[in-house]
Amino acid sequence: MFDKLISLEGKYEELTASLGTSAVQNDANEYRKQAKAFAELEPLVTTYREFKAIVTAISQAEELVNGGDPDMRELAVEELADLNLKKEQLSNQLKILLVPKDPNDERNVLVEIRAGTGGEEAALFASELYRCYTRYAERQRWRVELMSLSEAGQGGIKDVVVNIEGRGAYSKLKYESGVHRVQRVPATEASGRIHTSAATVAVLPEADDIDIQINEKDLRVETFCSSGPGGQSVNTTYSAVRITHLPSGLVVSQQDEKSQVKNRAKAMKVLRSRLYDMEMRKQQEAIAKDRRSQVGTGERSEKIRTYNFKENRITDHRVNFTTHQLAEVLSSGDLSELLDNVTMYYQSEKLKEATAN
Repeated sequence: MFDKLISLEGKYEELTASLGTSAVQNDANEYRKQAKAFAELEPLVTTYREFKAIVTAISQAEELVNGGDPDMRELAVEELADLNLKKEQLSNQLKILLVPKDPNDERNVLVEIRAGTGGEEAALFASELYRCYTRYAERQRWRVELMSLSEAGQGGIKDVVVNIEGRGAYSKLKYESGVHRVQRVPATEASGRIHTSAATVAVLPEADDIDIQINEKDLRVETFCSSGPGGQSVNTTYSAVRITHLPSGLVVSQQDEKSQVKNRAKAMKVLRSRLYDMEMRKQQEAIAKDRRSQVGTGERSEKIRTYNFKENRITDHRVNFTTHQLAEVLSSGDLSELLDNVTMYYQSEKLKEATAN
């Protein structure tokens, strides 16, 4: 770990000197690039320098403890206890700061929820997950925009896409991608037999125009009459939009708005984020084929979590964490404990990788 810290401190000092030169100051793009790198390193280097000062102070206090003056020894023993505590705190801070930052962490997200195996029960569970994530977003004071919704019977959902805007939204929700399994007795089950159903969740970082350049020639845009609830315009105007990205084969349909222009804008937003997610996964797979994070590799088919209603239990299988607050999680969006435990696990894994290099 300390070899890494020494190297980063050296890089920080190089940037400090470079930012003071006229060559960099006269080049706006280069200055912006180096200033960003400097700002990212500053908290780490500041903490490291404070850590080194504490180590020096501990060494001096130990000399006094081993010295001949009884009065100074007593004072040094007290100071040594405080210094060692501070050293441990700073060491933990350094470990956290060494974890590589995900460049997408501050982005907004698109959350896609789809009913999986289980028929009507799966659709009802998808609806509950949708409520859970929207209420969690409300707790964080984030903005939620419904992008598309396909309803099923009995209040269930076939699939839904929502845009969640808020600081750190991706960093909080990125590990939710995967298959969520529910075990419970359906209301229509007379014998009381427990059924197992599933829904899939995909969390995509929202892509900017500059992230993904889409050539209009690569798009096939079709318009059609919208279906479902919507008033007089339903089935009378060609407001619904279906966009096919020919190179990737991705297809996005949007019909929630009465305006064709608005539907197209929403569809392009979803398409851009899916293409960005696809490109991001390709890069990650090339860098680390054996990476353990299922989100990183994009393998969404693996079951990540089980919701057992009979036992009021939620188990996250990736980190072997269980909570008995199922009702609070699904009804109120109280996801913090689950998200914190999963995030801590992946941060520790990243720290191992960072300090091993």
